[in-house]
Amino acid sequence: MRVLFLASEVDGLIKTGGLADVAKVLPIELQKRDIDVSVMLPCYPQVKALVVPGEAPIELTMHLGSQHYIYRIYKISGQEVPVYAIDYEPYFNRDRPYDDGNHGYADNGERFAFFTLAALQACQMLNLKPNIVHSNDWHTALAPFFIKTVLADNSFFAETRSVLSIHNGAYQGSYDLNSIPFAHTFSQYTEEGMYDSYNMFNFLKCGVLYADAINAVSKSYAEELTTPLGGHYMSHIFQRRKDALVGILNGCDYGEWDTENDPHLIANYSATDLSGKAKCKQDLQQQLNLPEDPNLPLFAMVSRFTDQKGFSLLVPALADFLASSDAQVAIVGSGETAICDALTALAKRYPNRFGLFIGYSDALSHQAQAGADYFLMPSIFEPCGLTQMFSLAYGSLPVAREVGGLKDTVIGYNGNNLESANGITFLNPEPDALYYTMRAATDLYNESPEIYLQIQQRAMATRFLWEKSSAEYIDMYNDVLTHSH
Repeated sequence: MRVLFLASEVDGLIKTGGLADVAKVLPIELQKRDIDVSVMLPCYPQVKALVVPGEAPIELTMHLGSQHYIYRIYKISGQEVPVYAIDYEPYFNRDRPYDDGNHGYADNGERFAFFTLAALQACQMLNLKPNIVHSNDWHTALAPFFIKTVLADNSFFAETRSVLSIHNGAYQGSYDLNSIPFAHTFSQYTEEGMYDSYNMFNFLKCGVLYADAINAVSKSYAEELTTPLGGHYMSHIFQRRKDALVGILNGCDYGEWDTENDPHLIANYSATDLSGKAKCKQDLQQQLNLPEDPNLPLFAMVSRFTDQKGFSLLVPALADFLASSDAQVAIVGSGETAICDALTALAKRYPNRFGLFIGYSDALSHQAQAGADYFLMPSIFEPCGLTQMFSLAYGSLPVAREVGGLKDTVIGYNGNNLESANGITFLNPEPDALYYTMRAATDLYNESPEIYLQIQQRAMATRFLWEKSSAEYIDMYNDVLTHSH
């Protein structure tokens, strides 16, 4: 089986989020299972720096109506699977892949529609005849549409089927067709359901309508996408394609997240010897200027500061929790100004209770995972989530809302399920629900240390392996090749 994997980012080359992790690890796991897989991504400057030295690129011309685009294909060196970068400098020679730091690029629709068409042309030039074209999120969601419309008469793709993975359905890629200079080459095939409003063409809707199979990155998120509450205003489209929609939970890279070998930690530890974790807690308290008290429960969080991550619940809950509870909180992250300001005000009011680091530090994100007793994930929605997988492995019990991938990975202790619990959960997206859950977690830590330890041991034994996930992807590919027309 030959798979062409299309992604807008790949970890190790360029990364802004969880999509990059999947785009790196999943193709490697597929290759281990004898799938002939190639990856294509745009040739951003960071990627171009890693092309195979001395290897001349392949130059191609794409004719789209009266438009002519001359672009190059580079092979990237040092990769475990073949990775190709599509280089068209007017679109991709920019410091950041999607935005200028504040606003998305106005021509993003044009850029990624071009990338998708160019990737499909490039695989013909490279003679990579795919059984499956696997697209990811809105950036490459037009591939299923192009294969079935613009390229319908192209014999190269006669046996090709398409899969679309949804890593975050809130980002859909909605652009005025007039902003895409070559839109006339495909607009004749569009239909009403692909538009948000007049001429505002939605890439993700288009991909969902045309893909032979659609997968979300957890089973619960796949179910939520079909509901008005969880469907990001697209539930009617997901309902239409419900029979083609599955959920496959992401795996976790335990090579990078390993308490026994993590180079970022002041002391390593394991489930059978937690003494190093106590030192990590002391180190985190030091770094965030909190009193070094081993007896206070420490709640940590590492996150982008966005509404999705539950800050509308957390900020009011924290104000009450810090005022009334004997515990500490440590938060690391950056994002929306209003959230930064609200957290900064709380940190000033409770300097001995609340340590805040605004910014991103890979080392500190590992140290926060290791130093915490509890890890906060009160997300409004969470397609899969990797952070809770890390916190489970690090013995920092997730305090998570029962939604999406969190619901599929964290089993909340309810007093009666000690044999299966690996964290603390709550359901209602309300500040009070989070506040009372944090209070209950504090009581558990202080009053029932033996129960806390039992849950912690189970958390550290919990594993979500890419071997299992990749086998499910191959089952989906086989199903598509067997049943779709």
